[in-house]
Amino acid sequence: MDLIRIIFAILLPPLGVFLQVGFAGAFWLNILLTLLGYIPGIIHAVWIIARR
Repeated sequence: MDLIRIIFAILLPPLGVFLQVGFAGAFWLNILLTLLGYIPGIIHAVWIIARR
């Protein structure tokens, strides 16, 4: 299941984080990072998925 989340995190970072934590603070932070730059959003999403 983590592999699917990582694939979603690369394609659409907030979706990968949402599947991992729901509507928690990390989700909103990831939306902000993705809007500021796609690469920071991907890095944050993969980090959240790998950490848990």
